[in-house]
Amino acid sequence: MKRWIAFSPLLILVALGLMFLFFSLKRNPQIEPGKLVGKPVPMLTMARLDTGEMMTLASTLKGPTLINIWASWCAPCQIEAPVLMQLKQQGVHLVGIDYEDDPPRGSPQAAQGFLEKFGNPFAYVLADPDGRAGIEFGATGVPETYLVGADGIILAKHTGPLTVEEADAMLAKAR
Repeated sequence: MKRWIAFSPLLILVALGLMFLFFSLKRNPQIEPGKLVGKPVPMLTMARLDTGEMMTLASTLKGPTLINIWASWCAPCQIEAPVLMQLKQQGVHLVGIDYEDDPPRGSPQAAQGFLEKFGNPFAYVLADPDGRAGIEFGATGVPETYLVGADGIILAKHTGPLTVEEADAMLAKAR
């Protein structure tokens, strides 16, 4: 009888492990990607990266807008930079949110350097040093892009580097 008592912690640990295993097999590992789709853009006030001037995110929206959450330390952001520059040349209104570009990962100067090196496709670049905007948007990483309609409602979300085809598909939802 004493042997069972000695093995009971091990049995409990194995039972908990099996429970978590079966739970994870039935669970969708994707965080709700469209949580904000159909809802208004978050009411945020942030500083412009270039001037430090405080402005609301809503004031940066001009008709259909792509809001791109990016960072200087983000390698996939470098991959999508040429696509964003193409979109700017096509007349798409883009707003950038510079996500957590503070030491030790980055800095506002590193963000400015990123824009100088890869081009600045954004009409406005707002700084999100503490990640609050990312939390409000439900961002799971960078880059993430949101399509906001002229009425301020989020129409679509894309996670990861944006391609021309994906951007066209998103923008079609605003027409």
